[in-house]
Parts: sequence; structure tokens; C-alpha cells
Amino acid sequence: MRRLETGRGGEEMAAAYLAEKGLGILDRNVRFGDGELDLVAEEGAVLVFVEVRRRRTATAGTAAESVTTRKKARVVRAARRWLSRRPWSAAREVRFDVVALDGEPASVVWIRGAFDVP
Repeated sequence: MRRLETGRGGEEMAAAYLAEKGLGILDRNVRFGDGELDLVAEEGAVLVFVEVRRRRTATAGTAAESVTTRKKARVVRAARRWLSRRPWSAAREVRFDVVALDGEPASVVWIRGAFDVP
């Protein structure tokens, strides 16, 4: 339960941070059988799929380091499903970002274009 609470709190912090930076939040916590999206936002004409990672301590590495190749693939699969259900989004540029929250209180690192579609 604590992990779920930490994750949701991190997503709230990330959404607030991105909104402060001018992004519009379109969707949150979108779940599919083979992947999930923490946040879907837009920055101008660009659709931004955001993976949010939070680490209270660095004993297992930083939050950004926890975004594995497997996790990236799951996010990309979920993004494809999200896009396929929204025809209006077909022609838009897409970007994959990571918001990494490290420590307590959390410091925020926004990594634009953190990974590409394989």
C-alpha cells in the first residue's frame, strides 16, 4: 500500500510541476493489460507521455535510473494504445519524458525526450 501511495503522490507532484511549466495534463493513470501511462500531457502541439518515478532514498539508484528498457517498452505500448483510441492525435508529434523525484522532500528532475520509440 505504501508503494501505491508513494506512486500516486509522485504523480500528483509531477502533474503540478508540469502544469506550472505550462503543460496541459490530458490524462492520468491510464492502464492497459500490458502497460500503463502515468501522465499524458501536451506542450503546444506535442503530445507528451510522462513516466513518473520516485525514490525516497538512493540505495537502489536514482529515480531516473529506475526507468529500464522493459519499462520504456511498456510505456511505448501503452502510448500506442492511447493514440489508437484517439484519432485526433494521429498527426501530432509525440515525446516521451521522465519526471524523476528523488529524496524526501523530493527534488524534481524533468527529462524531456528521455527515450525514443524503438
